[in-house]
Amino acid sequence: MPVVGIGVDLVDVARFERALDRTPRLRERLFTPDERATGGRDRPSRSLAGRFAAKEALIKALGDSWAMGWHDMVVVGDERGKPSMRLLGAAERAAAELGVRRVQVSMSHDAGMAIAVVVAED
Repeated sequence: MPVVGIGVDLVDVARFERALDRTPRLRERLFTPDERATGGRDRPSRSLAGRFAAKEALIKALGDSWAMGWHDMVVVGDERGKPSMRLLGAAERAAAELGVRRVQVSMSHDAGMAIAVVVAED
């Protein structure tokens, strides 16, 4: 499949945690309820930082963010934990306009940093 775009983003987890602490509603603005919780508990901030990095990486892969909302890009995992992204609203339209039919995502966190890479494919 031809690559339409690639995006990468790196997030300092401690800085991200401070932003979440300073702005109580930031979690709700950035993430859907399913992204914020796992197994009935709040997802750790290092995992949220990875999801935020994935959303930023998608914006870079698609090359435009002006119309996309944070809830238009939803990071989901399959039963084995493999991440993927569900595109809705403006993100779905932007991908369709570019001919993107598949989005692959990889996330990791270690040593206080979270990273994500997104590949948008035709």
